[in-house]
Amino acid sequence: MTHRQPLILTRTVLLPLIAVLALTACGRRNEPSEPVALSAPAPVMAPGMGAGAAKRAAVQGEMASADQAEASPLQRFLAVRQDLNVEVPPEQLAEAWGRMRDLCGTLQCELLSSSLLRETPQQPGNAQLEMRVLPADADKLLGGLANVGKVVSHTTTSEDKTAEVIDVEARIRNRTEFRDSLRLMLRDTVTKRTMSDLLAIQRTLSDTQAELDAMATQRKVLGQQTSKQHIQIQFTPTRALVRGGESYSPMMKALRNAGTVLAESVGALITFVAAVLPWVLLVLLPVGWLARVLWRRRRSKAA
Repeated sequence: MTHRQPLILTRTVLLPLIAVLALTACGRRNEPSEPVALSAPAPVMAPGMGAGAAKRAAVQGEMASADQAEASPLQRFLAVRQDLNVEVPPEQLAEAWGRMRDLCGTLQCELLSSSLLRETPQQPGNAQLEMRVLPADADKLLGGLANVGKVVSHTTTSEDKTAEVIDVEARIRNRTEFRDSLRLMLRDTVTKRTMSDLLAIQRTLSDTQAELDAMATQRKVLGQQTSKQHIQIQFTPTRALVRGGESYSPMMKALRNAGTVLAESVGALITFVAAVLPWVLLVLLPVGWLARVLWRRRRSKAA
């Protein structure tokens, strides 16, 4: 048995191979001008190679192709946000705010909100811009800040929306296929359906279309968040901080507060006089007049 098995395997491999070569040679002799399209040769089992080894080779090939598919890069969807704080001179606050707003209009930039509060004696001024900008124009917009003020803080954050986008797109595909199948059911004139069945299909189709519209809106919002950068610029007026030495700070503080303390003291005195004067007029004057009358009577009796 051990000597016959290699012989049988050799015959099963060589005989088909010889037949294929003979047919190929005949075709070449009969039609020499036409090329023969040969398909990819099937894997030939060597003598002594069992079916289990062939299956293992096929599985390894499938695993290699799967690894190549997994190695392909996955597109990522990132929502990038930048927050900036810019200091400008108080007299140039409105001008800086207007220049950046006009610069946004010249780029692929969407202005979401803008506000301007001018400086008053009671409160300092400030301004704010909120925009969505394409990444290609974000550097141009931020470069324009160097001409209007000083960037004192710059914060950049990003949120990965890849899983959310993939989930929404998968649900859109599934619901679209389901909607198309419902439409085919309504157009089918061969299958007999009752009126209740048709109404149920129509209601399901309407609900499915509403879900598709909601998911399409969600995908559009995600597209806006991931295709453009959200940039918010806060404009604040520059403030000069003047501080003396530590040895003179109590004295300077006392001098600055001397006028306030004097005014408060005078005010307290005026308040005290205003509070005591009515009692003086109502009580002390009658008592003084009565004491003077008694003193005169005693003096007259003594005389």
